[in-house]
Amino acid sequence: MQPLHLIATVTSDPEWIDINRLPTLIAAVVAVAIVLYTTYHRASRRKFKMRRIAGLNAVEEAIGRATEMARPLLYTPGWGGDIQRPTTIASMNILAQVAEKTAQYDCRLVFPTHDPVIMSVAQEVVREAYARTGFPDRYRADDITYVTSSQFGYAAAVDGMITRLKPASIFLLGTFEAESLILAETGHSVGAIQIAGTDSTIQLSFFIVACDYTLIGEELFAASGYLSQDPSILASVRAQDIMKLLIIVMLVVAAVWSTIGFLTNGGGEGWWTF
Repeated sequence: MQPLHLIATVTSDPEWIDINRLPTLIAAVVAVAIVLYTTYHRASRRKFKMRRIAGLNAVEEAIGRATEMARPLLYTPGWGGDIQRPTTIASMNILAQVAEKTAQYDCRLVFPTHDPVIMSVAQEVVREAYARTGFPDRYRADDITYVTSSQFGYAAAVDGMITRLKPASIFLLGTFEAESLILAETGHSVGAIQIAGTDSTIQLSFFIVACDYTLIGEELFAASGYLSQDPSILASVRAQDIMKLLIIVMLVVAAVWSTIGFLTNGGGEGWWTF
């Protein structure tokens, strides 16, 4: 038996790079590079144009209709989200653009929500929008309200507002769950123009059949850039499109490569003779 002082311990240094995760690192670096390019390259920003989205083209029409009919416009971000969700943030960006138009047209904007934090943020967004347009006196804090955190209590409260106020236009933009069809059907019953948008694939089907215009999936996220023409938001939208094209190209190359390998290794003989 060896003396204790002669027994050596073996330790291994940790690896700096996990080879199995190298593709993830490369993809992240490429994504960051594309975002930086579209954000800071002036020539790239000048050439970029977003395609027209029918639902967003109808925003001014919906606000103008409410103004002509002397009826309010109702905007709600849904029950399913909080202020940290991307859909809620996108909805607040769109709300700022809608509020500017309602301030210019002197159209009443009603905003019920289920979350006190969303209510506070919406009040600041609308107040700033009215101040930017030069009509701060037209802002009404009482029209941006917290109703309840209960899902169907919220749906009942918003339905009651729609039935009593009979808004000419309704914006349903945000995170919606089972209350989506309840709100959309009530809005349809009072004859309102309805513009809806959410990232929930389940609720999109209800919005498509019950609303006049629907922003499908990521169109909701691109909407704020479309309305505001903010260069930073437009750059991020373009970066997403470029990355999607790269993913499509890689999928096609992978499919062709796999097919060639299948044929080269002899597996193709049985496939051709089948």
